[in-house]
Amino acid sequence: MTRLTNAASSVSDALNTRFSCRAFLDKPVAAEDVRYLIETATRAPSGGNLQPWHIWAMQGDPLQELVADIKAKMADQPGGEGSEYHIYPPDLQDPYNSRRRDIGERMYEVLGIAREDKIGRLGQMARNFEFFGAPCALFFALEKNMQEGQWSDMGMLIQSIMLLARERGLHSCPQEAWAIWAPSLKQRLAIPDNMIFFCGLALGYADPDADINQLESPRAPMDEVVRYIGF
Repeated sequence: MTRLTNAASSVSDALNTRFSCRAFLDKPVAAEDVRYLIETATRAPSGGNLQPWHIWAMQGDPLQELVADIKAKMADQPGGEGSEYHIYPPDLQDPYNSRRRDIGERMYEVLGIAREDKIGRLGQMARNFEFFGAPCALFFALEKNMQEGQWSDMGMLIQSIMLLARERGLHSCPQEAWAIWAPSLKQRLAIPDNMIFFCGLALGYADPDADINQLESPRAPMDEVVRYIGF
């Protein structure tokens, strides 16, 4: 419970208590907190100090209008409009594919949604496009001519925002799922054509009573991840 209600007291605490929050309280996030997270996170490193990231922050009526717009479009386009990049490799191999399937099954098990309950699973997927009830959302894009290094820089920025959020007692959920609505988002946010939309990020206060927020994603054994040489 403490990871859901307490602010992080250190970087390691922020890392250990950060999770992809999928149920938020109906509690506003102060504008000064949002500005603090973004302005501080832009100290994240970037190769050659390019700082390739572009950020849009949204809350209040504009956010609710976006949610309503996407909900209406989902009736005819349940699979979205198409992303501008491959969210996962087209031929994802094990162990990565197994990890992806495993976390999905864990999530549905916590929610009590059976494998054969296709409607229930689609309904949970659709919650992405309500930001899981979060009162604030961030969106990220970078110019199309940027390369893998700059995508890595963007990841470091987003990670910095998520860890800083824990410092303020906030939680977040990075959402590449929003990439499937790139055309609509680019139009609504006035993202230029020379940029590629990357992802959204739900931001707010975690609902401590929501079962889905009890889910803990497993991590691979260290001998699969790291090789120590000369230690």
